[in-house]
Amino acid sequence: MTHYILIHGAWEGPWSWDYTRPALEKQGHSVTAIDLHGRDDSGGNVTNVTLHSYVETVVDAIDQLDHKVVLVGHSMAGAVISHVAERRPEKIEKLVYVAAFLLKSGDSIIEAMTRDSDGEFLPELIFSDDRTSATASQQTWRDKAFHDVGEDRLSTVLPLVDVGQATEPFMAKILVTDENFGSVPKLYIRTAIDKIVSPKLQDEMLKNWKVDQVQVLQSGHFPTLSMPETLAELLL
Repeated sequence: MTHYILIHGAWEGPWSWDYTRPALEKQGHSVTAIDLHGRDDSGGNVTNVTLHSYVETVVDAIDQLDHKVVLVGHSMAGAVISHVAERRPEKIEKLVYVAAFLLKSGDSIIEAMTRDSDGEFLPELIFSDDRTSATASQQTWRDKAFHDVGEDRLSTVLPLVDVGQATEPFMAKILVTDENFGSVPKLYIRTAIDKIVSPKLQDEMLKNWKVDQVQVLQSGHFPTLSMPETLAELLL
């Protein structure tokens, strides 16, 4: 039995894994979907949310376990799981990046998105006056993020992403080493019609580190919603 630790991306919550999780559990695996918080949906102060606080949340969770885990990160959570692997390489059986940021040391998510000439989401973001949080319009979510998600699921998730997301995790530099992070096996699940992390940027990031396996989904940025069963098969 494998223990999967699922980490959601920006603007999301553990709910984003609700359609993938049952397929993993059906095969007898243990699944934990961690809430990174950082979204201004509970009256919290997003200025206190950092990449470091995200990493600490995940490290604390796996430190309570006496076995290795498969750590799965979607989108922004790629930066999180990379840092967790740097901190606890001995606790991780495999890292899985789902349309996620697999960055070289010294890079940041915002820098990678800025380099992505095919990315269509960043120019549409609406930043707070102090730039500590950002939101996007419902039309942007529909056109750039959920363009291949069915209307039934779309109507459920659109209200959930209509929140402010802390920007510090996007600005923070990734600091990882060959000795720790580089030693952990990696799987990258590439999303072929992604408008947030474009295939071009995904290809660039795949050159940053040795990746043991690459799988391709004909999906946008959210295969967790558009083809969760197929995603689960790749995780298995």
